[in-house]
Amino acid sequence: MNDTESGNAVPSQKIELKIEGMSCAACAARVEKVLHRLDGVEQANVNLVAERATVEYQPNRLGVEDLVGAVSGMGYQATPISTRIMVPGEVAETAAFDQKRWRLLFSTVLSLPFVVMMLGEFFSFALPLWLTSFSTQLILATPIQFIAGFPFYRGTYHALRSGSANMDVLVALGTSAAYFYSLGTAYLNPQAHLYFEVSAILITLILIGKYLEAVAKGRTSEAIRKLIGLQPRTARVIRAGQEQEIPTVEVAIGDLVIVRPGERIPVDGRVKEGYSAVDESMLTGEGIPVDKQIGDLVTGATVNKFGVLKIEATRVGGDTVLAQIIHVVQEAQGSKAPIQRLADQVAGYFVPVVVGIALGTFAVWYWVVDLGNFSRALISATAVLVIACPCAMGLATPTSIMVGTGRGAENGILIRGGEHLERAHRVDTVVLDKTGTITKGEPELTDLIAVAPYVGEEDRLLAWAARVEKLSEHPVAQAIVQGALHCMPGLNLADPEAFTAIPGKGVISGLEGKKIFLGTRTFLKDQGVSVEPFQAVVDELEAAGKTTVLMAVDLSLVAVIGVADTVKEHSRAAIQELKEMGIEVWMITGDNRRTALAIAQEVGIDRVMAEVLPEDKAREIQKLREQGRLVAMVGDGINDAPALATADVGMALGTGTDIAMEAADITLMRGDLRAIATAFQLSKATMRNIKQNLFWAFIYNMVGIPVAAAGLLSPVLAGGAMALSSISVVSNALRLKRVRLT
Repeated sequence: MNDTESGNAVPSQKIELKIEGMSCAACAARVEKVLHRLDGVEQANVNLVAERATVEYQPNRLGVEDLVGAVSGMGYQATPISTRIMVPGEVAETAAFDQKRWRLLFSTVLSLPFVVMMLGEFFSFALPLWLTSFSTQLILATPIQFIAGFPFYRGTYHALRSGSANMDVLVALGTSAAYFYSLGTAYLNPQAHLYFEVSAILITLILIGKYLEAVAKGRTSEAIRKLIGLQPRTARVIRAGQEQEIPTVEVAIGDLVIVRPGERIPVDGRVKEGYSAVDESMLTGEGIPVDKQIGDLVTGATVNKFGVLKIEATRVGGDTVLAQIIHVVQEAQGSKAPIQRLADQVAGYFVPVVVGIALGTFAVWYWVVDLGNFSRALISATAVLVIACPCAMGLATPTSIMVGTGRGAENGILIRGGEHLERAHRVDTVVLDKTGTITKGEPELTDLIAVAPYVGEEDRLLAWAARVEKLSEHPVAQAIVQGALHCMPGLNLADPEAFTAIPGKGVISGLEGKKIFLGTRTFLKDQGVSVEPFQAVVDELEAAGKTTVLMAVDLSLVAVIGVADTVKEHSRAAIQELKEMGIEVWMITGDNRRTALAIAQEVGIDRVMAEVLPEDKAREIQKLREQGRLVAMVGDGINDAPALATADVGMALGTGTDIAMEAADITLMRGDLRAIATAFQLSKATMRNIKQNLFWAFIYNMVGIPVAAAGLLSPVLAGGAMALSSISVVSNALRLKRVRLT
């Protein structure tokens, strides 16, 4: 009996592998296919640009060594990525990049004489015989072919051994054909034209393309490098009564960290001593510093502007907000958008089809077009092999996703994956939670109107209400508590004798031998309390946009409490911007309809779902989806998490709870609703960029291959075009860095 059958299901695990040696989309598709075939692998995603494989697997059925072994068996180097933050695409600091540069330099130097020969032939000027001799050409071409070009042969061997074909196969076939044809012809017919320059310059051009592609790919992860660069290397802590400077990675939870003016805060923590303003722009995109005093939370990598702060470390290492942001961005940059499926399917068949076209081209030229002209047929077939570029298709989507998600992170928008980035641009309906999303989520006590015989005993009623509500975490309850403490400093809030909370409705408690009820009108009616005599007062408060809490003692109504939650400064402007984008905006809240309508009217929302219990929010979102809408839900609380998960796109405000952020597809690190429209703009810009890349990648191959087959393109020009095609795709993706976002 296995674990699943016995009812003890083993949770799946996720691991990321660094994959080295992939040269094109066909390689990535092949690695992904092999990983999927392993028994126990639930999901595998290979990203060519990030050179990463993200694998979800059952640890009771296979281990990490099995995954590494499967990839290594294909000829690629697979290494599990440690918990240390790594930067995908940071090729400028890797040995592999240095090797690319060395091979390019080596190949370029040896290719220069061939360039001189081609220019001499084109412009008809005389060249020294020793330069054009067979011996010189052989001496120059051989090291280029087998030393500089060795990675192509190695890649071809591993690809063919695993039953697949990739770009290395095309390059190796094309250059080898030109090289060995020249070698054979020189012995059979010393007077015949040789094509050593074709193979040599082709390899050099392709190496140039690979080098420039690596440089450009490195720039796609610039956002992560910037984020990592924000982390201070050292921290100043107090241990054993002594101030000492230690590496940030050695700071432990509970350490007291000293941060002087102008320094970056090394870890997440809580202010224990001092007062200052902290620049949190790296987190929220907002340039205005935020005041911090004793008890306030601060985030690692933000900048202390003025005073000295002593901070108790609460999160260190991989648990800090910065580390989590970097992890989310890395996961998103390694993810795959659904639009990439077409390119993946084409990549799986691309190389074998191109080889078939090249063989067909050779046959047609040799036996039909130019009967018996072996060299002409060979050159046309070689041009077909080298102009075909599966790389451009493989790079089209992931490069744009990497730049787009990085650009989002720079603007305080964390997107968890390419699929969410793709889906966001099609959203036609946005549902906003009210408390903490449209409003500040910090309601204040505004009214307490007593009912006879308690008129004149308002302070006593408020003290009772505060004692009851002190055990509740609801913002309205906390507003009552804070209001009581403000009105009656030093008030002793002893625990009630009993306490029962009914989520979304109210509380029942015992105080001084009396039974206290606090909650909505519906709740009190359900308990048998008559509220009709005071209905006009309730209506008046709710018409003013205030939330009303009714209070009863022993089933008799004694007071109506008014609490107001103010609207965020930019809520109305943000909602208007969404409307201008053609998006329908709804508000959902557990508040009564009158209060909800008052807030909705203030911010310009026409469609309201009021008096919705927390457990029903997800159901309301599903109803909208069943109408054929593509719905985005925006919230910040624990009770929003199910609705965030149900929506097509869940957006959590970074000012909210960790649970809401975990359930969301997109996290808006600042509480400003204008970031919603910015996220949609980024999604549209990224999708437009991806479609441009895919269009040009497909058009390039659809036009280039027939032109080469028709004999209208020399292999050297074909090689140059192939090198430029990949560079152009990555360069186009990098344009996203300059897209203007509001």
